[in-house]
Amino acid sequence: MLEPASLKERIREEAERLGFVSCGFARADAVPEAGERLHAWLAEGRHGAMGWMEERAGQRAHPQALWPDAKSVIALAMSYAPAGDPRALEDAPERGRISVYAQGADYHKTVKKALKALARFIVDAVPSELKVFVDTAPVMEKPLSAAAGIGWQGKHTNLLSRTHGNWLFLGVIFTELELAPDEPARDHCGSCTRCMVACPTGAIDGPRRIDARRCISYLTIEHAGPIPLEFREAMGNRIYGCDDCLAACPWNRFASQAQANRAFLPRAELVAPELGDLLALDDASFREMFSGSPIKRIGVKRFLRNCLIAAGNSGRPGLLGRIEALRDDSDPVVAEAAEWAAYRLSEAIQPSTATASPEPGRRVSTCSTLAAPVPRSGG
Repeated sequence: MLEPASLKERIREEAERLGFVSCGFARADAVPEAGERLHAWLAEGRHGAMGWMEERAGQRAHPQALWPDAKSVIALAMSYAPAGDPRALEDAPERGRISVYAQGADYHKTVKKALKALARFIVDAVPSELKVFVDTAPVMEKPLSAAAGIGWQGKHTNLLSRTHGNWLFLGVIFTELELAPDEPARDHCGSCTRCMVACPTGAIDGPRRIDARRCISYLTIEHAGPIPLEFREAMGNRIYGCDDCLAACPWNRFASQAQANRAFLPRAELVAPELGDLLALDDASFREMFSGSPIKRIGVKRFLRNCLIAAGNSGRPGLLGRIEALRDDSDPVVAEAAEWAAYRLSEAIQPSTATASPEPGRRVSTCSTLAAPVPRSGG
């Protein structure tokens, strides 16, 4: 039987071999306050429509609520650091901005595969029970990772590392083994508020306080209905997620794409896709384009909704043809977004069209409190 200290070092070595850049250890009961913060956040309704967070809040509150036999937590991080600043596409409104994490392979599969391999290694070394988790289970990876010393939660609420920045995918292993905990990470944010200032919609309204209902990542991925009018312009050309608060962090100067797992290197077609091409996608072509990508999970209709908002913000009249084709979409959310986008572009081209009336028999747009829909081209 391996000594616990020796086992920890062997686990760290194997984790590095499997592609993890950090590995730390914590007691399963290390963060009792995390559950209290979670319940307070939910009570304020800041989770929006993410009912699954509320439904399993009791299990999420601490590891032993999910698995009573858990004694220790092994926290692991895998880097997906980009080559450059993802905000560069802000000056290319005809192209869609996809969050860095979704430009490569689906991290759920990559991280889970490595976690399972590490779990097999541990069980072979010391027969025992354990469980592996990525972010699809009710586990609070970020506070547990901070307790295990691999980073701290920044003011944007994401995990931060002095050596890898905040471009990190997290995974955890619960084990019945008693492993000596590492020192918790210290907070190194200081007085910096760059991530808070960078948020386009003001979703970060205090240090480590985020309102999902205002967050572009939530709105483009988790939110199923129409994008609230107050956030549409601020979305710009972001069509899946948002990297602004992450990209603003000065600790990223220590992160390098050389540290990133190669599975997360961006696919060329997802780095700066043309909005016109994306608006032409049907269900089959959407599934083909995003096969193996986390983007596939939101479905073509929600994706088109996002692209239409970006098209409306683009100021590019050449997109009107694609937008017009979606004004009668069978999904009312897509059709409404197309109405809004058509109005925005027509207003940008010829402001007088703002007084145009809907053509006879046309549906009145749900955004009519902001602007009237415009007639079809040539109609």
